[in-house]
Amino acid sequence: MTTSVSAAPEQPTPTTDNISRPVSLLSSVDKIRSSLPSDDLVDEEEEQFSWTTAIFRRKQIVHPDPDAIATKRAVFDDPDLAPHYWPKKDYENLHRFDPAARWTYGEERKALVRKLDWKIMLMAAGGFSALNLDRNNISQANSDSFLQDLGLTTDDFNLGNTVFRTTVTACLEANWPGSLDPNADLPLDHFSALQGGYIPDLILYLSYFYTKTELPVRLALFWMSMNFCAIIASFIAYGTLHMDGVAGAAGWRGLLTLLIGFLSFFRMPPSPTQTKTWFRPNGWFTEREEIIMVNRILRDDPTKGDMHNREGLTLRRLWTAMCDYDLWPIYIMYAFPLIFVRIGPHETQRPHVWYPEHSPINVSHFTTQGHRALGMVTMFLITIVSEFVNERSIVSMMEDLWTLPFLVALYALPSSPNPWIFFVVVTGLLSYPFVQIYVASDAPRCTKAYYIWRNRQRARIWDAMTTQERAHYLSTTKDVGNRRLDFRFAH
Repeated sequence: MTTSVSAAPEQPTPTTDNISRPVSLLSSVDKIRSSLPSDDLVDEEEEQFSWTTAIFRRKQIVHPDPDAIATKRAVFDDPDLAPHYWPKKDYENLHRFDPAARWTYGEERKALVRKLDWKIMLMAAGGFSALNLDRNNISQANSDSFLQDLGLTTDDFNLGNTVFRTTVTACLEANWPGSLDPNADLPLDHFSALQGGYIPDLILYLSYFYTKTELPVRLALFWMSMNFCAIIASFIAYGTLHMDGVAGAAGWRGLLTLLIGFLSFFRMPPSPTQTKTWFRPNGWFTEREEIIMVNRILRDDPTKGDMHNREGLTLRRLWTAMCDYDLWPIYIMYAFPLIFVRIGPHETQRPHVWYPEHSPINVSHFTTQGHRALGMVTMFLITIVSEFVNERSIVSMMEDLWTLPFLVALYALPSSPNPWIFFVVVTGLLSYPFVQIYVASDAPRCTKAYYIWRNRQRARIWDAMTTQERAHYLSTTKDVGNRRLDFRFAH
């Protein structure tokens, strides 16, 4: 991923000798106290990926010297504060943590991140695609004998879809099994068809491997691929629905998601340092690559060492999160997905209106997917516009602004409208730009304003402290997580 980070002063390529050994807390702090050189560290923050920069301002991107040191400065370089941010003793990657580690831009971006994309992101993309194939397949199955085979009525179907689109508790399933970690829970989501928690679990899993500036653009591509997956689903449905009765099975039944879930068990390692197994004896990464992965992630966010990857959600932690008023703006923002309730029925009932056997006009499966392609275009265009005007709050309202005139048109249509007019109106309605692809720094303005205020409020207190006062606070405070004075919300 190209960025506009300025090149650090040229440094000799670090050797394996100075970073390849596991270190203890005391020995590492001693290194820092003994004037460990830190003038080779990078102080500049890495800029967030921008589509407008990548497409229209490529010549303005400054590519760092691949041989320059890429290690970012962090709290681990302060001998007084470092002990308070040390990873927990049961952190699964502790044996690769070393604040003395140094690496180059070439090692990190051209080698390691590219390898992560092929090894980790590719499988994650496959799982996400399977999730969307399942979710989009419901409208295809609805055009077959799906309801009759399951003994459901149309009212049952609509009720199920309403619950699916309005509930938020399904996401709790992601981390509920306390003995499981995401690499096991994600494949089980596919096997069990309990996929409400798949997306938050996937984001948690990918955060083990990617920094805060690398992950958003990859997640954005996931969101933009939703419509593409829906188009692929229609092609698959066209073939499978014509196989109705083969081997005594209905055409809407399939095993693709089950197969991807099975492969995920073998292709999703628990962590950067746990890729070796009986069927992969050499693992995916060298010792040096593991050290770079672990230390760059912890320097980017030291709180990732506060837990190990098999800590599940508990009732006590759930209650703590529910009572955390600093998280209420996010809960409110995502608790009322009214746009999906309004659009959902048109999406899921689309086959009954447009398919040849239910319509006086000859519209094929492929024709009815036109809104998917248009949706990808509108989504990308609204993202470009939001970056050009540097405004997210108004742009994030585009779903409502886009759908309102089409909903009014549907309401104004007669009870037996011209099929082609109805086709055009519903296609326009379902081509809405799905704008929830903004990254953390692009959150809607009202929520963003709150977190800016909270960060400034804490910064006034934290910045006024001396180093000794900060160390005393960190060693005595009972605050945890985002309640600590040194925590800052991403907004």
